[in-house]
Amino acid sequence: MKLLVNISRLLCALTFIVSGFVKAVDPIGTQYKLHEYAVALGVPVADWLLLAAAVVAAAVEFTLGMLLLFAIHRRAVTRLILAVMVVMTGITVWLVIAHPIADCGCFGEAVTLTNAQSLAKNICLLTMAVVMVRRPLHMPRLVGPSNQWIVKNYTALFILAASLWSLYDLPLLDFRPYRTGTDLRQAMSDNSQTMFDEFIIDSFDGTEMTDSIIGSHGYTLLLITSHIETADDVNFGDINRLYNYAAEHGHAFMAVTASGREQTERWQDMTGAEYDFVQADETLLRTIIRSNPGLLLIHDGTIIGKWSHNRLPSDERMDAIRAGAEETASNITRTTHIMLWFVVPLLLLVIADRLWSWSRWLRRRNKILRERSLRHTQRIISSTFKTNKTMRKKIVAGNWKMNLTLQEGIALATELNDTLAAAKPNCDVIICTPFIHLASVAAAVDATVLGVGAENCADKAKGAYTGEVSAEMVKSTGAGYVILGHSERRTYYGETPEILKEKVLLALANGLKVIFCIGESLDEREAGKQNEVVSAELEGSLFNLSAEEFGNIIIAYEPIWAIGTGKTATSDQAEEIHAYIRSIIAEKYGQTVADNTSILYGGSCKASNAPELFAKPDIDGGLIGGASLKAADFKGIIDAWN
Repeated sequence: MKLLVNISRLLCALTFIVSGFVKAVDPIGTQYKLHEYAVALGVPVADWLLLAAAVVAAAVEFTLGMLLLFAIHRRAVTRLILAVMVVMTGITVWLVIAHPIADCGCFGEAVTLTNAQSLAKNICLLTMAVVMVRRPLHMPRLVGPSNQWIVKNYTALFILAASLWSLYDLPLLDFRPYRTGTDLRQAMSDNSQTMFDEFIIDSFDGTEMTDSIIGSHGYTLLLITSHIETADDVNFGDINRLYNYAAEHGHAFMAVTASGREQTERWQDMTGAEYDFVQADETLLRTIIRSNPGLLLIHDGTIIGKWSHNRLPSDERMDAIRAGAEETASNITRTTHIMLWFVVPLLLLVIADRLWSWSRWLRRRNKILRERSLRHTQRIISSTFKTNKTMRKKIVAGNWKMNLTLQEGIALATELNDTLAAAKPNCDVIICTPFIHLASVAAAVDATVLGVGAENCADKAKGAYTGEVSAEMVKSTGAGYVILGHSERRTYYGETPEILKEKVLLALANGLKVIFCIGESLDEREAGKQNEVVSAELEGSLFNLSAEEFGNIIIAYEPIWAIGTGKTATSDQAEEIHAYIRSIIAEKYGQTVADNTSILYGGSCKASNAPELFAKPDIDGGLIGGASLKAADFKGIIDAWN
């Protein structure tokens, strides 16, 4: 399954990246395609809005592909891609049935697919998206969370800059048939290339001009403007300069437009243009060059230069081109430059991030091993010389949650009390019950045999808080403990670190010992973030306490993914994170406090696995859920200490 997810990830990411990029570097072409959709749907949309939509859509597609490739925000990105593919598959179904346009334009001008081919492609991508959504965390990250912002921002800025530059100048990559280097005479004589059939240029009196333009052995400058009335006239001075240059060197110069005589005369009056105008099809002119106006240089029937009106060539550059001293970069050369500017920095980031993560993991691992070795040495010394060091308590605590009626609870507590009184356990035993049981259960048991605690308390001392139970009320029932920070309280009731901090302070102020729960979800465990999670939970709610106050805290590590699921962390996994928890307590309060803090395991602990778990040096007992609701099952876990 993991292999399938990552194959899907790679194919889907590359498809989105290529598709988004080829559209981003030709935003005007994408605008034209969106216009076709708008016309097919009968929805009038302003050209500027279509252009903005083209830029944004291409940027989003490219960025989603990069985020998927780097496994950034895996769940959100895979869900977004699934949503995109649901919509796009629906659109291509419509295209196949209704056939309102010839092709969907999913790869711009780079690759033309029929509507049926696009549908097949989208079905494949949709299937891959479903696979990824089901197991997003099977995709390993290429960069750590701390460096992901670099990839996100760099990707977004790069693709937007590529689109804006392509709007200002010409597309960074030219996939159209009239690209620089095209031999028009050869292309038109090749019957398989019907895309050149519409390369027809006429004078206003109807004279066919095509052969004279492409058949000339000299240089011809064509000013291409699909609609002269909407052409940008800011640089008309440079256009007139190039006309004069052509006249001085005996080169032909003419303007090609789809507009009528009236519009061309208005342009001539406004700009002082002396060059002649000829006519051609609007679609042809838009295909030839993505600029209005744009300049085309033809020599001996071959296109040797194309320029946007914003970057018209100087006379010196024209001389260099005519002398053969300047060669136009091919798509391969341009792609290489783009790779250098975009891919290489990201590749270096990935290498640096992986090296840093590896070294950081080694340092953390070595630190844990050193601390573990130190604790082991201290235990040996303590045992050898029989020191008077206070040993931390072994504890088995039951958490009844929302179970048992009052009568059932009293009966269970009484049975446990009698059983433990008859065979004194080798650990402290606590039962934490719903609020309605507390007073009755506390009165029914021997406090020297069985401790009683609450499952929660309020973060307020008293007041108009209907339904809440304060720490003072809990203490008044005879209870001595309270569970705080349980994952179910955090998840279902939105308890934040700040709320829990207040609860802890109130519980301690009222003489209660706190069983404080910490632990990671399955997503966080699979992402290797368990240490970060438990550290943040301790820092957020407990590390404001003094060392003396912290002495009344019992930590319960509960891997959330193992609560009520039947899954259990292996004893080695549990020991590793228990040791880590003790190490960060030592960093905060010193080794003595850490050694005296009981840390319980709270994830599907049963009589069958309790002995192995409790045998680990840093596991001091368990916080038991379902198995604490039956006296025999609970006793089986308690006996693991014998």
